[in-house]
Amino acid sequence: MDTLNYGKTILRDMMTRVIPRNFFGGPLRNMPISEFRKKKLLYVFHVFFDVNQSGTIDRKDFELAIEKICSLRGWPRDSPDYNKTFESMIKIWEGLKNKADSNKDGQVSVEEWATMWDEFSKDSENPLDWQVQYMRFMFEMEDSSGDGAIDIDEFTGVCSCYGLDPQECRQAFQKMAQGQPSVSSQQFEELWKQFFISENPSDPGNFIFGKTSF
Repeated sequence: MDTLNYGKTILRDMMTRVIPRNFFGGPLRNMPISEFRKKKLLYVFHVFFDVNQSGTIDRKDFELAIEKICSLRGWPRDSPDYNKTFESMIKIWEGLKNKADSNKDGQVSVEEWATMWDEFSKDSENPLDWQVQYMRFMFEMEDSSGDGAIDIDEFTGVCSCYGLDPQECRQAFQKMAQGQPSVSSQQFEELWKQFFISENPSDPGNFIFGKTSF
């Protein structure tokens, strides 16, 4: 099964088994976070981080993400690009674990994930090192041409490999880019911050992960 179809299968399974349980009540029901932001946080948790849909984030999810990303790019195991991706992603995982894994069980739960991002929302000008590393990693992955900007095809290619509908990804890009043909790294950084702190559904940063509504 190719990467895109595998991603679609995982997303369909996740939509029917995981999201309904967590979006409506669930483990975040007692957290002082708006429903809109909860939905965004859970979306990113389940689609981009909990790759094997175990209900928590652990190192295995990052190893699976590495394989997915390198397959998308056509980078064979032990190639320089594969090794660079591996090192970057494992470093990001270690940073996430060290910050968010409050009970030290080697996993990041939904509650730990939401707590960490709620702290970020209160001081978004001082992100954690791993958050900056992941943001830059995502930008570089989407900027496949290496020209310092992301266009609609680059954005759609990466987001759709996570099982998202390509047409929705294209619509999300148009909303995110606000009519411009591309998004620069500086713009991407501001949009990234906005995703995690915004309470306004129309803010362009809400579309940075390829979804048009929450």
